[in-house]
Amino acid sequence: MKIEYKIENNKITINQILQNELKISSRLLFKLIKNNKISLNENICDTRNIPDIGDIISIDFNYEEDNSNIIPTKMELNIIYEDDWLLVVNKPAGIAIHPSILHYSDSLCNGIRFYFDTIGLKKKIRPVNRLDLNTSGLVVFAKCEYIQECLISQMKNNEFKKEYLAICKGYFEKKLGTINLPIDRKENSIIERCISENGQPSITHYEVLKEFNNYSLIKCILETGRTHQIRVHMSAIGHPLLGDSLYGSISDFIDRQALHCYKLHFVHPVNKNLMDLYSELPHDFKKLRVNL
Repeated sequence: MKIEYKIENNKITINQILQNELKISSRLLFKLIKNNKISLNENICDTRNIPDIGDIISIDFNYEEDNSNIIPTKMELNIIYEDDWLLVVNKPAGIAIHPSILHYSDSLCNGIRFYFDTIGLKKKIRPVNRLDLNTSGLVVFAKCEYIQECLISQMKNNEFKKEYLAICKGYFEKKLGTINLPIDRKENSIIERCISENGQPSITHYEVLKEFNNYSLIKCILETGRTHQIRVHMSAIGHPLLGDSLYGSISDFIDRQALHCYKLHFVHPVNKNLMDLYSELPHDFKKLRVNL
């Protein structure tokens, strides 16, 4: 886990290069300097200095971190993509991402901690995106703090794209549209959200892909990432998700909300490749004879 940066044209300090060019936060930069993880031409350096053209700055992220706050639990992981910097897994419905009182040792983070132990990676467990307990699909885990910072920055700049598939009740009058309705926490509830003029701006783009048996398979692209955004928006326009007991009703056909994060698009923070990652439809979608 090392990044190298060659100086080609420079009149600024190493600190400024790391912050402006590599987008390393001040907090992380301080940590790297404190632990002597920044080198110039393979020598520990004073990052306040101005390097010469042709010099090579190296940043070493291959240091151990305390991850004892997460209990390692062996579980089957459906790994979609992995390299030295990040890991992408396909999360089944019914598994929480983060440990909690109810999911202290059986969350996805617990499984990732166990996997990190098996590959000898002693790093904190850093999920980049979130999915509800009963939403399935792709989740990215950063293998170091730098990758997490870069991907979160891409999310804020709307460069990290998440696409979902959902099965909704009824047929849509508009087969392609945008829902722009602010979402807020529902009064007296720590879980439920609602449409409110006092809520945060929330934008969902959708496209109807297929219609069957008075249901619609839709693709959703989120411009914002509010809690329960797709579920709240679809319910608000009269097309709640199949099986969504919180914003619609339970279903005899599926035992959770029919929502699946099937595609992620982002720029790899290190090699700068465009990443388009996909997951297969979950089994309960296939049982409904849904296909793409």
